Amino acid sequence: MSDHALHDDKLKELEEKAIKIRELIIEALVEAGSGHTAGPLGMADIFTALYFHVLNHDPKNPEWPERDRLFLSNGHICPVRYATMALAGYFPVKELKTLRKYGSRLQGHPERERLPGVETTSGPLGSGLGQAAGYAYAARMDKKQFRVYCIMSDGEQEAGNTWESAMFAGKYKLSNLTAIIDRNNIQIDGMTEDIMPLEPLKAKYEAFNWHVLEVDGHNIRNFVDAIEQAKAVAEKPTVIITHTIPGKGVPDIEGDFLWHGIPPKPDEAKHFLNDIRTLKGKIKGEHE
Repeated sequence: MSDHALHDDKLKELEEKAIKIRELIIEALVEAGSGHTAGPLGMADIFTALYFHVLNHDPKNPEWPERDRLFLSNGHICPVRYATMALAGYFPVKELKTLRKYGSRLQGHPERERLPGVETTSGPLGSGLGQAAGYAYAARMDKKQFRVYCIMSDGEQEAGNTWESAMFAGKYKLSNLTAIIDRNNIQIDGMTEDIMPLEPLKAKYEAFNWHVLEVDGHNIRNFVDAIEQAKAVAEKPTVIITHTIPGKGVPDIEGDFLWHGIPPKPDEAKHFLNDIRTLKGKIKGEHE
């Protein structure tokens, strides 16, 4: 269960966890020899806030009926989910080294039946919001109090079934549903605004009867504040557009769409880990 007061000491702790998660992501990707780098690094702060502050969940009892549900629609960024879950206690951290290996529970897309704590098997982009909206609708029918969260990429806003789901959630005023869009402006073959412009994204969701918030996806306090605002909205679903930097923490690859779907080589990983670890000193300085 989470304590929703975010004091300075807790914020510093969360920021340091996010750095550790970025380290674990790089180490797992190098071991795997394949996978996605930019998106997982960019979402480390959001996943840290969710698993260590926002969500009501119990790593020792993953099927707890009253847990909040977190759907990851863009399953290819699962290295960040796996690293966060491991730190939270769902499975041993050393298991991260099995990422994408034959027989591993940690595949390139999360699989519900393999890994306790994962709500859905993801794959086809654009599917997650419909799954989450259906779950939120059923939860309301059953008078359940848990909340449903759905993380999506910005690129998958190009998928038509995303908007069918947005229409459904808006019609039924699913205030127990909060969507989180990773607005990092890249997809596998370029920048979103070059391939299929998404803007004005905020206005699109407002037109579908959603409450829309926009935050810096690397400012944990602002993200937590947005989550609390979403809980206070009783008449419609909320979407939080989180503006993130793909590859966050490694200056050489930040914002570069070419790192969407490739892992670092061992020599690159050493450099990346050094960049990430230098962030620790900055965090300590800011909170002293």
